[in-house]
Amino acid sequence: MIDEFAKSSLHRRLRRDRVALLWKLDGLSEYDARRPLTATGTNLLGLVKHVASVEARYFGEVFDRPSPEPLPRWQDHDGSDVWVTADETRDQIIEFYRRTWEHSDATIDELPLDAPGHVPWWPEPHPDTNLFAIMVHVLGETIRHAGHADILREGLDGRTGLRAEHEQRIDEDARAAHCAKIEQAARSAAPIRT
Repeated sequence: MIDEFAKSSLHRRLRRDRVALLWKLDGLSEYDARRPLTATGTNLLGLVKHVASVEARYFGEVFDRPSPEPLPRWQDHDGSDVWVTADETRDQIIEFYRRTWEHSDATIDELPLDAPGHVPWWPEPHPDTNLFAIMVHVLGETIRHAGHADILREGLDGRTGLRAEHEQRIDEDARAAHCAKIEQAARSAAPIRT
């Protein structure tokens, strides 16, 4: 009974956070969805592509249920899953992620939480694992990157939130006052030396 509760809870959260990650692309231009927004080149559409690749590997190869999506061998990983080439479309990346969900969801639905898996890219003594550990791992990856997407999107146009239905109108004056209050507290705690 507890296994089904745990599995259902983790799966529900994963589904919610997948949608939240995709929502961060809504209304963005092609340029803003793809352009590097950090010193390391992190970008919103690249985050979606990366999370799709991670999920495809963990719920596919790890349980000997290879993803139907073409993936390079894990040994050949070169970082190309964290950015989007000019010839890859937004729709292609989103559909790749959605097809990955279907495959992952089938793996989750068909296997028990203690189903054995093997992660060949994890160092010894950790490569042997189970579905529960992989669900926690992938959920952590998804949440982490959805958080990155939150910050990147806020930096682009000020939009924040987990879901569209909870988004509130941006009150620029209230935000400026809030930031000024935080700035003042920071300066008071650590005076600037000249």
